[in-house]
Amino acid sequence: MKTEQTVKIQPKQTFPLTIKRLGINGEGVGYFKKQVVFVPGALPGEEVVVEATKIHPKFAEAKIKKIRIKSPHRVKPLCPVYDHCGGCQLQHLDYQQQLKEKRDIVIQSLERHTKLNVGKLEIRDTIGMENPWGYRNKSSFQVGEKAGKVLAGLYGLNSHQLINIDQCVVQHAQTNEATSAIKRILEELQIPIYNEKTNKGIVRTIVTRVGVQSGELQVVLITSQKELPKKELITEEIQKRLPKAKSIVQNINGEKTSLIFGDETLSLAGEDFIQETLGDLQFELSARTFFQLNPTQTVKLYDEVKKAAQLTGKEKVVDAYCGVGTIGMWLADQAAEVRGMDVIPESIEDAKKNAKRHGFTNTKYVPGKAEEVLPKWVKKGWKPEVIVVDPPRTGLDKQLIQTILQVEAQKVIYVSCNPSTLAKDIETLGKKYKVEYMQPVDMFPQTAHVECCVLLVKK
Repeated sequence: MKTEQTVKIQPKQTFPLTIKRLGINGEGVGYFKKQVVFVPGALPGEEVVVEATKIHPKFAEAKIKKIRIKSPHRVKPLCPVYDHCGGCQLQHLDYQQQLKEKRDIVIQSLERHTKLNVGKLEIRDTIGMENPWGYRNKSSFQVGEKAGKVLAGLYGLNSHQLINIDQCVVQHAQTNEATSAIKRILEELQIPIYNEKTNKGIVRTIVTRVGVQSGELQVVLITSQKELPKKELITEEIQKRLPKAKSIVQNINGEKTSLIFGDETLSLAGEDFIQETLGDLQFELSARTFFQLNPTQTVKLYDEVKKAAQLTGKEKVVDAYCGVGTIGMWLADQAAEVRGMDVIPESIEDAKKNAKRHGFTNTKYVPGKAEEVLPKWVKKGWKPEVIVVDPPRTGLDKQLIQTILQVEAQKVIYVSCNPSTLAKDIETLGKKYKVEYMQPVDMFPQTAHVECCVLLVKK
């Protein structure tokens, strides 16, 4: 007979807690009478007094009331709205220690979701940034209005309160400058700002993106309808105040949705795209093109993929979830052939254009799901030696895992942005593949996110 746990934490209960580690979302994790407690802002090694805020069947959430013993790695966050915004979870932790904790988050995921002997795995130190600030090349700030002033920022942590952000410390300076200028233009021209509650008003979101290497700026105004009052005036002012704005577009999203972009995009001025460079490759980025948010670290991540692949010029490579073809093209100069697929047809068109522009004749891109396309190729006698996967946060499609196990490529290189789904997928792939090594890469300093490049070799 199982005895129920008698001690239950009560809402608003105050109790002492020793923080053992960081959770996957960057919160401190401690145990009170064998119950797991998550505490945002608390750091490993700290002794804190907390107050329970939410009780769940298997764990509790709490907030810090007092820090009794402070971590030697605790630092003062640079951002004035850091604790309200929730965009960064680790600004209060010294950067070198952030890198150590991110490696630990990968280890915890493996311990939780796999039967692997984690102590025997080669899990390398996290590759960090020389300057872990001002790295994000794109910002999407919701727009609001208060007493005639135009605000732009993010919705606060667990609330629907818009936090106005003038200078985001992880955003590229040029995107901050652009957003501020556009806020002033909208205010001066008294353009109606969209209000979610009343469903009235026009401008919903300001999206700015900078080509870090090219210096070119892209401005996207997301509106609730096609008609944008004083459209020419707005465009003129943007061009005047932001001379680097090479692409100014309007995107229409009239839906009640948390998705930022709608389906229709209109050009207001300049080109439909800006240029960006990664290593020796150039890319054209249109408003809705997905592109890595931290180009500096992307180069390091893709170099790790290249090192893991160790191509000799004879291999056939599959780039599953290929997007605009970045990873595949990174490898194409050392491969016999690279084939990629993606479910977004526009991405495939971009990938084909990118490959053509760079003079690659050994690449092939098709729209579709990897788990459907790959078996057809194998059936026709085209079998890859290397499969590269870079899936979304949800991890690999179950069918794709089965396809990989059937195709039996010599190597699978898994680029992950979510340690939990990575661990679960490694466990399933473990039937035929063993983990050679894991290389965490910090793509998003000051946040709890960690990318990982894993080399899996056929047993």
